[in-house]
Amino acid sequence: MTQIEDHPLRYQLSNELHARPFPSLKAPCHAVYLAIKKTQDAANRDRAEDRAHLIDLLDRFGAQHPQPDATHFFGEIGRYSLKWENHTEFVTYTIFSDGVTERPFDPAAFDVFPEDWLAKMPGARIASALIRVEKIPGQDVDLFERLHKWFVPDSLACSWVLDRSAMMASDFRIDNSGHARFALFVQPDAGRRRVGRIVQRLTEIEIYKAMSMLGLPRARGLSRKMGEIDPKLSGLVEHIATGNHAPEETLDELLAISARLENLQAQSAFRFGATGAYEALVHQRIEVLREERYGGRQTFREFMMRRFDPAMRTVMSTREQLRAMTERAARAGDLLRTQVDVSRSAQNQKLLESMDKRADLQLRLQETVEGLSVVAISYYAVSLAAYAAYPVASPLGLSKGLLTALLTPVVVLVVWMMIRRIRQKMH
Repeated sequence: MTQIEDHPLRYQLSNELHARPFPSLKAPCHAVYLAIKKTQDAANRDRAEDRAHLIDLLDRFGAQHPQPDATHFFGEIGRYSLKWENHTEFVTYTIFSDGVTERPFDPAAFDVFPEDWLAKMPGARIASALIRVEKIPGQDVDLFERLHKWFVPDSLACSWVLDRSAMMASDFRIDNSGHARFALFVQPDAGRRRVGRIVQRLTEIEIYKAMSMLGLPRARGLSRKMGEIDPKLSGLVEHIATGNHAPEETLDELLAISARLENLQAQSAFRFGATGAYEALVHQRIEVLREERYGGRQTFREFMMRRFDPAMRTVMSTREQLRAMTERAARAGDLLRTQVDVSRSAQNQKLLESMDKRADLQLRLQETVEGLSVVAISYYAVSLAAYAAYPVASPLGLSKGLLTALLTPVVVLVVWMMIRRIRQKMH
């Protein structure tokens, strides 16, 4: 067979699609989830710190290290399984363990992460959760009692998922120990891979929800700043319409506002873009679970529609408002610059007319000066010519005065012709 040359990245790109396998879980079991994010400029953080932090945890259990520059890892650490993922802005740790604690959502389960190791996190906790997986009780009464005992009824969302192979529930609140709580009740015949996929989706919903909500404080802060800028911008636009203020002064103020708006847009562009992407991921992760209502309670989708979507609409509305204000300032700036250009053109026209008048006056003055120059030059030239002709005056029988009178017209004519020729050559 003919040897076909492969693209250098062909296998790497193909393997990337299979690099993050779902865990394989069997009920009963539980999972502990932790997401870490730097508070500032997380997207440009030093990834080597994330890897060093992971290796520190693995060394405590004598576990195998990941490949160099790996962005994900799944392996055994003692009697637990660890799934580590390095994302654009955050890092996640998920530890899976067989069995469940007698006390539901016992905070002691989080002790799998050493206290001194947590103190050295390269960032801050953005999300953490305790996930409890059990087989579904034989009677609905027992299930309802557990849900109302474990979660806040007003916020409780629960639903059947994946063709009623499991029922998931959460109130999306942070409990006294600092963790969110998720419960998953699975049918006896539910496959291990399916259980693992549901648990993975729950952790993704939690982290993507938290990451998308980061845009809300930014939007609120921008709303206050835009509230200060908008009256000023409206006032400047009114000045342009009425023409009561000097265009140059209005243009300077408008350019300052435009620069401030552009700066706000540059500072918020990444956060707002990320918020939109994370929001889409939240809804996509819920969509693939194929929810069905359980016991008349709200589903995860309905919870997000009532509690999560309004926040996202606020973010998107602020984003659009900022964009609209920036465009309005740009249009006003273009209009004002046009007005200033027209005003300057009129001033330049008047200046050119004034220059034309001065040039005409200079030309007339020059012609007058040139006439006087002919007289002055002729005066000296006649004197020189007379001195040169005096020796021949006596032989010709002419007096000095008569000889000078005869030479004067000739000299004046010659001087005039000479100056005229010089002017013609200059022009």
